[in-house]
Amino acid sequence: MSTIPACFTSTPGVFITEAGVHFCVFSRHATMLDLCLYEAANPAQETARVRMSRGEKDIWHVFVPEAKSGQLYGYRAHGPWMPQNALRYNPHKLLLDPYARAIVGQANGASSMLSTDGPHSFPGAHDNGAESLKSVVVDGHYDWQEDVLPKVPWQDTIIYELHVKGFTQRHPEVPEEIRGTYAGLGHPKVIQYLKELGVTSLQLLPVHQHLDDQFLLEKGLTNYWGYNTIGFFAPHAEYAAAQDPQAMIREFKDMIKALHKAGIEVIMDVVYNHTAEGDERGPTLMLRGLDDRMYYRHTFDEHGSNYINVTGCGNAVDSASAPGLKLIMDSLRYWVTEMHVDGFRFDLAVTVARDHHDNFDANCQFLSAVAQDPILSQVKLIAEPWDIMRMDSYQVGAFPEPWRELNGKYRDTVRRFWAGDDGSTAEFAKRLCGSQDIYGSTQRPVLSSINFLTSHDGFTLLDLVSYASKHNEANGEENRDGDNHNHSVSCGVEGVTDDSRVLRLRARLRRSLLATLMTSVGVPFINAGDERGRSQKGNNNAYCQDNELSWIDWTQCDEDMLTFTRQIIALRRSTPELKRTTYFDGTFSPVSGIPDVAWLEGNGSLLCHDEWHDPSRTLFGALLAASSPLVFLFNRGDLPQGFIVPGTKESHWQLVYDTAQSTAFPTDEPPLIPGASSFPLKAHSLVCLRLAKGMLGLNLAC
Repeated sequence: MSTIPACFTSTPGVFITEAGVHFCVFSRHATMLDLCLYEAANPAQETARVRMSRGEKDIWHVFVPEAKSGQLYGYRAHGPWMPQNALRYNPHKLLLDPYARAIVGQANGASSMLSTDGPHSFPGAHDNGAESLKSVVVDGHYDWQEDVLPKVPWQDTIIYELHVKGFTQRHPEVPEEIRGTYAGLGHPKVIQYLKELGVTSLQLLPVHQHLDDQFLLEKGLTNYWGYNTIGFFAPHAEYAAAQDPQAMIREFKDMIKALHKAGIEVIMDVVYNHTAEGDERGPTLMLRGLDDRMYYRHTFDEHGSNYINVTGCGNAVDSASAPGLKLIMDSLRYWVTEMHVDGFRFDLAVTVARDHHDNFDANCQFLSAVAQDPILSQVKLIAEPWDIMRMDSYQVGAFPEPWRELNGKYRDTVRRFWAGDDGSTAEFAKRLCGSQDIYGSTQRPVLSSINFLTSHDGFTLLDLVSYASKHNEANGEENRDGDNHNHSVSCGVEGVTDDSRVLRLRARLRRSLLATLMTSVGVPFINAGDERGRSQKGNNNAYCQDNELSWIDWTQCDEDMLTFTRQIIALRRSTPELKRTTYFDGTFSPVSGIPDVAWLEGNGSLLCHDEWHDPSRTLFGALLAASSPLVFLFNRGDLPQGFIVPGTKESHWQLVYDTAQSTAFPTDEPPLIPGASSFPLKAHSLVCLRLAKGMLGLNLAC
């Protein structure tokens, strides 16, 4: 063994050489490890079993001469069965390689994957080698043809979240054989749509290999969203049109390359906080069987060990342990260096950011490792800044640079404002200005906030203004699942209606919500289909709906809403004042002679501090300094109100958009509005005006 290079015996994973393949896997507490080989033509039949050797860093390794790409394999780990000590070794269970680049097979919910056949104090005796999932040896060579990463600056970024399958599954211009696949997402017609929409960055729901939960399969449902990972390096096979594992990976890379050529980034939603193995009642697939104690977080007391469940899924990957941290970091670097992705959105990121005491810590092992990593510190990093079940689970504003965060407070506040909640105006203004109260005190940059109104998790934008309550009956849990606090409205009728008055109000609210998003300081995030009027019939937890309820119906479209979305995105992209990289601080512009932002009362005077907190306030304006100043007029009330626009009779304002109109952006030359005149601001609307000529002459006294 002394002639084998150290890199082939001290690093987990598979390494292909001209002579054969090196297999390496981590386990500290195993007493023996076997490599089991299978052929692709008959994955149920084991063709060879080879005993592995323990090397440095608890890496077990073996070289298989003449093995090559396409070889199927798995591991069997021998060791103590001591669940009370978080040791669950069972050589009857074939285990996946945590570093596998591709995975084949269907083991969803199979009872043979469980650690035990009965009481949890005894290991199961059933050998599952024939029916288990298999890892695949893959040659990663690919001609990227000078692929150039777009590297969109944060101030120019507009994120569009989509599901790889659901986005193209019903797309009539995508060939049927590639709908719902990586190839489908990279199709020219799809890319053309994204370019015309104006988004810069796609955020893909999980594309790591995942499993469907047994309780869902029993209901005829699946884990559609994919937050049930078993392969941190393997693309989910179902989303590939290709059947061969090697071709699947090429297809994924082809998709990335096509999107990059169009200047569009790819951000992956990644689930490193837990795996599909769940708690002790779940299947044994990889980490549990290789080294449960090292890979998962546990509590230990006089009764033995228990999984720490801060994810709601039964287990939590131990990102503070050396092997757990290395697995996550190696996976991230792989997706950047080998697969050319541009960034990551971390599901339940607080779990990954817990230290070895299981507490959230901004200086924990994982966050520190990322901050100093020369590769990962340079890509887009977005935290979902919470997990569940602990006092320290909600950490909006607590992640350090270079992280950005999904701002849940922004979502809730903006929803409350447009839903007409009393007392929401003052906080709404804070969210509009980049949430300085959340990020400024810790010197976080103004673009730390990922501003969103809707996402995959919750109502669509149309449902947000069409349902006062969730309607999740299709999930088979008697409507108990999903969030009950949505800050949504029905506009007078719950769900579908042909009442023209209700439909006009819903359309106006959607435009006002989206215009707010594109006006706010921070990074805007859009949920795919909101621009087309997609509905999930009031389901706010469609994680298990792999069907028409979740897929985008390309034959149906609210054309007015689509046009408005394109226009409001184009306005943001072309207007520097809407892409601020600093917080507002009251600095006066030498050009306009006004502060960077001035808050206006309906009579055109300055809005003073105490007036913000009037619970009945429904009307205010925001005046932004620029070479051509902008003013935004907000009316969340149920009645139209006049708004005295700032300036004199010699100053004239030009209408940019009015969300009260179905064609919100004027198609002809917009009219000029004299200063100091009353602008008729309709209910539930947002208006943007630009100073076309003249001076403001603003009275700066409250």
